[in-house]
Amino acid sequence: MPASSSADRLCWWDNARLHLTAGMREFIAANAAWLTVFQLPTYAPDLNPQEGICSLVKRDIGNLAAADLGQITRAVKRRLKQIQYRPDFVDSCLAGTGLITDD
Repeated sequence: MPASSSADRLCWWDNARLHLTAGMREFIAANAAWLTVFQLPTYAPDLNPQEGICSLVKRDIGNLAAADLGQITRAVKRRLKQIQYRPDFVDSCLAGTGLITDD
């Protein structure tokens, strides 16, 4: 990974089928002036900050005895909203990957 990039936005993707389609590759090529994409290895939860966020959500609702899918959906949305207002949680998930450094 380069130390610096001229792109305005960086994106780390896993190798989900959607991310490997011709359409996505065309999108990346067409927007290369502002978008830099780094492909993660096939299975690398330790490099994916999303896994940290999912872990925070699962910890909170792990013992939920939901009556229906709607209750689970509301609990997940509520927890994600709480995390959104705690940037220290998000920062810790990013820092846990080792993919960012303080400037």
